[in-house]
Amino acid sequence: MSFRVHRRHPWEDDMELENYTERGVDKGAHMADSHVTNADMVRIFEATKHLGLDEALAWLDAHKGEFDTSTVIVDTDEGDDLAQFRDVKPQVIVEKRALNEIRHLNTLLNRANEVLEDGGYLWCHAHTAVLKRQLIMNRHIWGVRHVIYACHFIWHRVLPKMKWSRGIYMAITKGKNRTYHRVEVLGRMYRAGYEVVDEEFRKGEFFVLARKVKEPIWNDIPSGSPLIYLKRVGKGGKLIRVYKFRTMYPYSEYLQPYIYEHNHLQQGGKFADDYRVTPWGKWMRKLWIDELPMILNMFKGELKLVGVRPLSRHYFSLYSPEMQELRIKVRPGLLPPFYYDKHTPKTIEEVQASERHYIEQCLKHPLITDIKYFFGTIGNIIFRGKTSK
Repeated sequence: MSFRVHRRHPWEDDMELENYTERGVDKGAHMADSHVTNADMVRIFEATKHLGLDEALAWLDAHKGEFDTSTVIVDTDEGDDLAQFRDVKPQVIVEKRALNEIRHLNTLLNRANEVLEDGGYLWCHAHTAVLKRQLIMNRHIWGVRHVIYACHFIWHRVLPKMKWSRGIYMAITKGKNRTYHRVEVLGRMYRAGYEVVDEEFRKGEFFVLARKVKEPIWNDIPSGSPLIYLKRVGKGGKLIRVYKFRTMYPYSEYLQPYIYEHNHLQQGGKFADDYRVTPWGKWMRKLWIDELPMILNMFKGELKLVGVRPLSRHYFSLYSPEMQELRIKVRPGLLPPFYYDKHTPKTIEEVQASERHYIEQCLKHPLITDIKYFFGTIGNIIFRGKTSK
């Protein structure tokens, strides 16, 4: 038994949010299809796909005795509670509690992964930041609603991410009623070893169906603070920490495979219509502000002023083996070679061709090549309006 799940673009159909859409998607469009073969997951999905949250949970309660023993329905905020299902090896876990109400969300997602059968499903839901903003704006008069939202944003979005204030926030809220952007929810899923099969906004709630595809990540530090570091492939294939001001929503770095699968690349080799970038992040990128901390990497000798862009491991894997070998012969740089080119590359193949031309020249005449590319790049930025995106 199987059915096709369409990743729907988010919109709302309740009275307050019926016109809601989210950046990066078009209302009513469909994304790539995926197959779901578990009979219980098929039944749950089909029976609840037109229901609001309360109605969906009521349906689960009414029919939970009819499911296979490999389908587990839980209502918990403690990841360790899932250890009791290790011997069961569930094929489906349904988490009834909203992700916003789970204090140690990463732990719960990781524990669910550990007990699930390979290829098993996790179905969960959350009330996202954009939905909360829309509700605040709809329920209060002009002026008052902006003040209320500003306070909400600082309290629920900023303070939990700052090291000095995180403990205070958790002590007061006990980790309840957290606010997550849709991008952060999806990023946490990929960090925990899932691929997203379906995502949908429905009647004021965000529903996610994810499939276990690999082991979860436990020991890294996700991006969250204003100043972040990202692991990038440096000279000799060594991983380096590249410093930047954060321009994306938290946990965006884990979502790169998902973005590449559905959005592909734009001119210059970056992801097209990348909705992981915040509104202020787009402004910072246009003015190169986000890359200023990379000067620290220059002082450490990991980067130079002109050179190939430091790439993530996922993006690096998209290059041909020959280009991967050639790329690690030189240090990455702040100003990539395609800013020197008259025409900005539009595909990853064109980006590789641009970088190959630069690297081959650089290996023969490193200083002369970098000087030529530096002044050519500055000229293109000033007179042709080339900017970081």
